[in-house]
This record gives sequence, structure tokens and C-alpha cells, in this order.
Amino acid sequence: PKGEALHALRARLSDPTNVLQSWDPTLVNPCTWFHVTCDDRNRVIRLDLGNSNISGPLGPELGRLQHLQYLELYRNNFEGKIPEELGNLKSLISMDMYGNRLQGEIPKSLAKLKALRFLRLNNNKLSGSIPRELATLSNLKVLMFPTMILWTIPVDGPFT
Repeated sequence: PKGEALHALRARLSDPTNVLQSWDPTLVNPCTWFHVTCDDRNRVIRLDLGNSNISGPLGPELGRLQHLQYLELYRNNFEGKIPEELGNLKSLISMDMYGNRLQGEIPKSLAKLKALRFLRLNNNKLSGSIPRELATLSNLKVLMFPTMILWTIPVDGPFT
């Protein structure tokens, strides 16, 4: 299923420099694919696609990578909304999606990521306000959002 989720992601993306060439759908185990890191039980724990010249929308299948700890998608051309399903990634420590063309609001579902320490969403085309629910993320150390006048930052939270 992990390979299926990643292959579904690949199918919706444009990859002009063949960064995802090793993502072979015939291999059930994605642990041999470049930019994918697994733990000793062959569970995907890291997806490193930063600075890869990839474009396209992120899909709900990312939410099926339930053991993912690091989601590194910074400095690409990802577009569309941040999938609400990312709130299912209960083990996630770092979500770096800065420097893309993501739009819409930050999903409230990200407040379910209790292990999250780093959330970087700056340099996108996001709108709306920062969900107050994110103030409940007590492990959050680095929080980077777009600096926009229309954003209201929760005053009660662990971050400054």
C-alpha cells in the first residue's frame, strides 16, 4: 500500500528532470526508491523531494503514509490545496512545503499532528488565517507562515 500511495502521487505530478524515475510501480516495496527513506520494518518514514523541479497538485494519498516522520517538499512547483489528509500523519515531525504555489487555507486537520516540531509553509499563495487549532501543538518549535496582513496569529500557543 505504501508503494501504491507514492505511485498515485507520482502519477499526478510533472517531473521534467526524472527525479522520480526510480519509483517503479511494479515494486511493492518503495524502500529502494530514491528520495524515499524507510525504517528497519520497511515503513516509509521520510519523503525528500525538496528542490526537485516537480510540479502538480498534492493528493490525498500522502495521508496514507501513516509512519511518515519527514515530509520535505520545499522549493518545487506544487500547486492546489494542502490535502486535509495530511492530518492523518500522526508520526510527522517535520513538514516543509515552503517555496511552492500552494493555495487555499491551511487545513485545521494539521492540528492532529501532535508530534510535529517544524511546520514551514511560507512562500506559497495561501490565504485565510492560521487555524487557531494549531495552538494545541505543544511540540511545535518552528512555525513559518506567509507574512500577510490578512493573517491572524493565535495569541494563545507555544510559539512566538
